[in-house]
Amino acid sequence: MGFFKDFKEDLSQAVNELSDDAAKIAGAGKAEDKLPEDDAMVNTLAEEETDVTDADLEASLSRVFAQEAEPEIKEDAKPSVKEEKDPVRTARKDKESPAKESPAKEEPEEPAKDAASDETAIITPGLSIKGDINSAGSIELLGKVEGNVNCKGKLVVSGVIKGNSASADFFSDKAEITGDITCNGPAKIGSGSVIIGNLVATSAVIAGAIKGDIDVQGPVIVDTTAIVMGNIKSKLVQINNGAVIEGYCSQCYSDNSPKKFFGEM
Repeated sequence: MGFFKDFKEDLSQAVNELSDDAAKIAGAGKAEDKLPEDDAMVNTLAEEETDVTDADLEASLSRVFAQEAEPEIKEDAKPSVKEEKDPVRTARKDKESPAKESPAKEEPEEPAKDAASDETAIITPGLSIKGDINSAGSIELLGKVEGNVNCKGKLVVSGVIKGNSASADFFSDKAEITGDITCNGPAKIGSGSVIIGNLVATSAVIAGAIKGDIDVQGPVIVDTTAIVMGNIKSKLVQINNGAVIEGYCSQCYSDNSPKKFFGEM
C-alpha cells in the first residue's frame, strides 16, 4: 500500500505539472493574437488530451487500489479460517489427551504380597529364641527356636526347632526338628537330621531319619542313609539300597492309576 500511495502522489504531481504547462500554453495563445487557427487547434487538442489523461489516471488508480484491496481481504480471510479450525483441533486434542494421559496417572504396581524378598535372616548357633518367627525373606537357622518358623523364602536348618515350619524351600543338615514341615517347593532332609513330624512338599530327597508321613505331589528319593517310619504318598518313589522304610508306599499321584486296569477296588 505504501508503494501505491507514493505512486499516486507522484502521478498527481505530474498531472499538476502538466496542468500548469497547459495553462501557460493557453495564456501564451491568448497573448499571441496572430497565431494561426491550426496552432489553436493543436493547443486545444493538447488540453483535451491532458483532461483525458487525468481521468484515465484516476480510473486506473481506482482499479489498481481495488485489485490491491481484494487480495488483502483474501489474505486476511485465510488466517481467520485457520483460526476457526484451530479451536476445533484444540478441542479434539483436549478430548483425546485425557485418554492418553490416563495411564500415566495410574499408581505403580505394588509387589505381590506373597513374593519373597531377597533378605536372609541368620540365627547364630549361640542364639535361642522362644516364640514364633515370621520372615518375608529366607532364614538360616543355626541356633535354637521354640516356636513356629514361617518364611516366604528358603528355610535352612542346622539347629533345633521345636514347632511347625512353613517355607518355599526346605533344607536340613544335622538338624533336630520336632514338628510338621510344610514346603511349597522341594524339600531335602540331609544326612544326620532327625525329624519327628509330617512332611508335605512338591518333591523330596530323604537322607536322614524321619518319623511321620510323607505327602509329596512329585517324586520322592529315599537315599541309602534314610530311615522312614511312616507312610509315603507320592507320584513316584525311588528307594536306594540300604534305605529303611517302615510303612507303605502309595503312588496315588501317578498318571498310571490302578483303576484303569482293575476298576474300583
